Amino acid sequence: MAAELDFSPPEIPEPTFMENVLRYGLFFGAIFQLICVLAIILPVSKAHKTDSDSFEPKNSETVKKPKATAPQISKKPKKETKKK
Repeated sequence: MAAELDFSPPEIPEPTFMENVLRYGLFFGAIFQLICVLAIILPVSKAHKTDSDSFEPKNSETVKKPKATAPQISKKPKKETKKK
């Protein structure tokens, strides 16, 4: 009875090229998603600024131009009617 049992591992076919591409693509996609989530969660230090930031004034007393109100064209003047 012991001679009838076959304990050899089952034959597993070699993965095809497309299966390998899919496996590694999913692997790199998962790593990319983890990096994106960590970039949102972890704060980024603001120590390195670009040169363009140094040219902008940092004062809160910057002169702001008042916004001009545009004339409302859609409103028509009401006609005055005489009361009888």
